[in-house]
Amino acid sequence: MPKQTINVIGMGYIGLPTATIFAAEGYEVYGYDTNPKIIQTLKNGEIHIKEPDLLGLFKTVLEQKKLIPSEELKKAEVHIVCVPTPFQKRETKRIADLSLVIEAAKSLGDVIEKGNTVILESTVPPKTTEGVFGRIIEERSGLEKGRDFHLAHCPERVLPGKILYELKNNHRIIGTSDSESAQVVKELYSAIVKGGEIYITDTKTAEMCKLIENAYRDVNIAFANELSILCDEINIDVWELIRLANKHPRVQILSPGAGVGGHCISVDPWFLVESFPANSNLIKQARQVNDSKPHWIVSRIENRIKSLYAGKEKRIKLGILGLAYKPDIGDLRESPSLEIADSLVGKGYQVLVCEPNCSKNEINGLKNLCLQDILVQSDCIITTVAHQEFKTQKEAIKAKEIFRIVEL
Repeated sequence: MPKQTINVIGMGYIGLPTATIFAAEGYEVYGYDTNPKIIQTLKNGEIHIKEPDLLGLFKTVLEQKKLIPSEELKKAEVHIVCVPTPFQKRETKRIADLSLVIEAAKSLGDVIEKGNTVILESTVPPKTTEGVFGRIIEERSGLEKGRDFHLAHCPERVLPGKILYELKNNHRIIGTSDSESAQVVKELYSAIVKGGEIYITDTKTAEMCKLIENAYRDVNIAFANELSILCDEINIDVWELIRLANKHPRVQILSPGAGVGGHCISVDPWFLVESFPANSNLIKQARQVNDSKPHWIVSRIENRIKSLYAGKEKRIKLGILGLAYKPDIGDLRESPSLEIADSLVGKGYQVLVCEPNCSKNEINGLKNLCLQDILVQSDCIITTVAHQEFKTQKEAIKAKEIFRIVEL
């Protein structure tokens, strides 16, 4: 029996690896994106994201014509939607931006046929899969979910830098409203999930599952970040404190950092706050703690510089080590370290930066220097991300370090 044809809508950090891994399993996959530059890059045999092992596998399935980049949405038997869902800032609120999900639903409503399967992988607030996404497809197509086409929500839960491995080995959650759709979608994902289990639930529970996973992590990070602020007030080493506290058999405190970045933990909890404004106080407070951490850090850096370089603060060169949102990757999305660098530049300081995992020569108008250049040219250093490259030079870094945000 021939394998189904698949449309993957959105060729970003999730869509491209997903399309590639299904193609590697023998499916005929169309990779669709509304950005013509992305499609042309893919047609040229290159990729626009940095992810270990992805380029080689992508080139293989491209040459085999198993993955076909396309600037138009094709008819297919399966449609997997992997478009971004950022948030919009509205006064003190953060509202989920579902514009790309809605556009994908409208486009699908024009090409979907009876018997097709539609899967939403994008992270969304509860009730979106059926109440917004599925409803639009029904209205545009005249077809009915559960009867004429299968509809499911299957949230991604992968770690940048390990996406291919985790697509194959992480457990997957499938949310759907009918048993036939559940079986169809489970069979599809069984082709790529080799080391994990697949669990079936309803769409609302699947939507909530992704959100609470990241909210849980956000709350725990906020606790560590708040601890670092408390420890600064009384001049004790927060990392030593955490190491000692973690000697307790039922305590496992995380390490503090510059805040929280990336497209998941810094975004998804706001969807819960939006959906449950009266009863999500802890989640909202954790978001506010983590969002405010870069501002607190900039204030402490300024105080430290004034105490060391009174009267010539703006003439010294500050070297910032790390602009990615987490160690050993080059992903700059929602990065608190980048926010710190931009803020210091905006205040008139001379800032030098080093992000060894990013191939860009310039980041936000700042030349991306190598570590040795930073060590030579900087008067003092701020460690913001614990990249492995920095750990190998930690003694040289300590000689110039004025503010340690992370422990190397």
